[in-house]
Amino acid sequence: MSNPQREHAAGRRPARGVGGQHTFLHLLTLEPFERHPGRTFTAIGFVLAITYVSAFTMFPRTHGRIIEGDAIQYYAYLRSLVIDGDVDFTNDYRALYVPTDDGADNVWLKVQPGTGRPPNLMSIGPALLWAPAFLATYATLALLRPLGIAIPLDGLAAPFLLSVGVAGIGYATLGAFFCYRSCRLLFAAGPAFWGALVAWLATPAVYYSLISPAYSHATSLFASALFCYVWLKTRDDDRIRRVVWLGVLAGLAALVRWQDVIILVLPLSELAWAVAKGRSRLATSALHACVMFGGVVIMLLPQFFAWHAIYGHFLLMPQGAGFMQWTSPALLAVLFSLRHGLFSWTPAVLVAVLGLYHLVRRDAVVGWSAAIVLLLAVYINASVSDWWAGEAFGARRFIGYSIFFALGLAALFARHVWQTRPALLRWTAVALVAYNLLFLLQYQLFMRGFTQLVPYPTTIRQVLFDRLTLPWHLLRAWIGY
Repeated sequence: MSNPQREHAAGRRPARGVGGQHTFLHLLTLEPFERHPGRTFTAIGFVLAITYVSAFTMFPRTHGRIIEGDAIQYYAYLRSLVIDGDVDFTNDYRALYVPTDDGADNVWLKVQPGTGRPPNLMSIGPALLWAPAFLATYATLALLRPLGIAIPLDGLAAPFLLSVGVAGIGYATLGAFFCYRSCRLLFAAGPAFWGALVAWLATPAVYYSLISPAYSHATSLFASALFCYVWLKTRDDDRIRRVVWLGVLAGLAALVRWQDVIILVLPLSELAWAVAKGRSRLATSALHACVMFGGVVIMLLPQFFAWHAIYGHFLLMPQGAGFMQWTSPALLAVLFSLRHGLFSWTPAVLVAVLGLYHLVRRDAVVGWSAAIVLLLAVYINASVSDWWAGEAFGARRFIGYSIFFALGLAALFARHVWQTRPALLRWTAVALVAYNLLFLLQYQLFMRGFTQLVPYPTTIRQVLFDRLTLPWHLLRAWIGY
């Protein structure tokens, strides 16, 4: 019997140093985090939310604004529907946008002929997903008014603006967990956990789970991951209710980001495979496909009605006909350019794509379907006139496909060479995450005005290597050396 066991048997507590040291060494193996995935993802989400709220309350920006850029138009849907009961964003834009001298960028000064309303180039889906948090905030502030806490119930006060950011972080956390649950249906717990974690924290998804959670990308991660999880979980269910749910969930993903409708490739590939193998009749599969498309259309009705109220048309491209350049996609640039290229800014995604080979070997339908979705995503994003996605931390328009990166990574991590070296697997995943977080810090320092310390990343050295020396430069700047 060991000394700690003897002490315990004698009624004495073992020496604190021994147990504490053992616990610390065990944590260094990273195995406890892998063994409790739900707690780990929840803890990470909680830290992200606390950091987000603290950053805006303790260190407010000079202009005092919380929601900026594209997020304003996403948020305008929510505020206008709840506070004003319409989709006329004139007053919303005046309150949320920073005025410019010449008015060129003042969206509220541009109105649509026929309706007289300003445009909204973004989707309505994020606003609908944020609504519970927004309404809970409204109800809480209303209950506090008799106590003398009279925060305006106008949808412009800080609690309202912060509520959608916190909601976005919550959805991103749920999306990452659904990535894990999806991977777990195909692989062991270790590869599934680290694959999902790397797909979340070692890609642009982490930026839009912390810095800009009021964009659509956090909710896009959630909607697509939820759809894939339900699809994988119910693959043995051939009842009609399954295809109804898949249609509804694919419609939700499309309502959040219209391009994400391509995830319908997953069940459609499954139906085609079943017909080819003689497991299903063509008529039955065609009926199921129609039901799914019907579910998508029903879920998109809020967007259609909003467009009609704003533009006078139920279906259109809000950005204009020239927004998509289908015949001249920038395929190589969207992947490898130093201007937010998917692989150049996020090497972990390249590792994930390489893992699709092993995913195909593990499950042909899932693997080939994932590959087709990603190829379609590349083509669509490369066809956008601003394929670099404006000012962004990497290729943000691919965040909705994090589930497929997670599956590719999990398939790679499930290989024998990794499974026989669990410590190497865990610390490799941590290294990929740390590598990306250093780049996030580098990018944020520049965006927050520390231009003398870090330039904007435009060269190979600045994009791939400067992040590794950033801690040293920060230490030198701190001590004034």
